[in-house]
Amino acid sequence: MKVADKVRSPCVNVCALDENDICIGCQRSGDEILRWTTMTNDERREVLLKVAEREKKVSI
Repeated sequence: MKVADKVRSPCVNVCALDENDICIGCQRSGDEILRWTTMTNDERREVLLKVAEREKKVSI
């Protein structure tokens, strides 16, 4: 697999965890951030789906 084929991190370089252990920049949990580099692309896509759900709740 080429590097270009990897699912990219949603990181926006605004790194701060809120009281629920969710990054206010990328909406990933602390655990998801730590494990990102060892995740498969399928696992990363699952995280991105969770991120999208979290973003919907934040934008309300």
